[in-house]
Amino acid sequence: MTPTLVIVPGLGESGPQHWQSLWTQKFGAARVRQDAPDAPTPAAWARRLQETIDDTPGDLVLVGHSTGVLTIVHWADLHWATRTGGHDRVKGALLVGPSDAEDVGVQAEYPAIAAMAPVPLAPLPFPALVIASESDPFVTFGRAQAFADAWEAEFISAGDAGHINVASGHGEWPDGEILLSEALHAWTPPDIVRF
Repeated sequence: MTPTLVIVPGLGESGPQHWQSLWTQKFGAARVRQDAPDAPTPAAWARRLQETIDDTPGDLVLVGHSTGVLTIVHWADLHWATRTGGHDRVKGALLVGPSDAEDVGVQAEYPAIAAMAPVPLAPLPFPALVIASESDPFVTFGRAQAFADAWEAEFISAGDAGHINVASGHGEWPDGEILLSEALHAWTPPDIVRF
C-alpha cells in the first residue's frame, strides 16, 4: 500500500498555488496546519506535526518545504527518542529547500525563521532526500548539502530554481513529482510474495 503523504508547509502554510497545496489535493495528503503559521517555534511546530501523524493512519512519508523542513528535523530531534506513537510508520521524508535559520542574512530578511535555530544536525532516523536549489535566498547550496550530509540524507540539486516555490515558477512542479515517485519506490519496496 502506498504511504500517505504528510505535507509540512513552511511560513504562511504555502499558498493555494504552491506545489505543496496542489499535492495535498492531488494525492489526498494529510497536511500540518500550525496555529501560528507565521511565527514558528521548534516545540510548537514539532508538536503539531506529531498531532498530524497521530491523526493519520497507515504508513507515512513527510514532505517538507522551507521552514517545514526544519519542523521535520526538530520533530525528529524532539519526539523520535520518545517513540510516543506513529514513529515506525514514517517511511521517509522529502526535504525541499531547507531554510537556514542560522544564516544572519536570512535572519535579517526573515526574522521569524531565526526562531527555528539552531538547526538539528543529528542523522535522521528514517531515509530522506534533500532537494536544494543553487539560487535559494533562504539557504546557500553548500549549506543545504551540509544539512543533507549531517542528516545522512541523499542530496539532489534542483539547479537554478530559486526557493522552489510559486515565486520561482514552481506551482505544479512535475520534476518534484518524479523525485517523489522515485523516493517512494526506494523507501517502500513492494511486499514479498510468500507461498
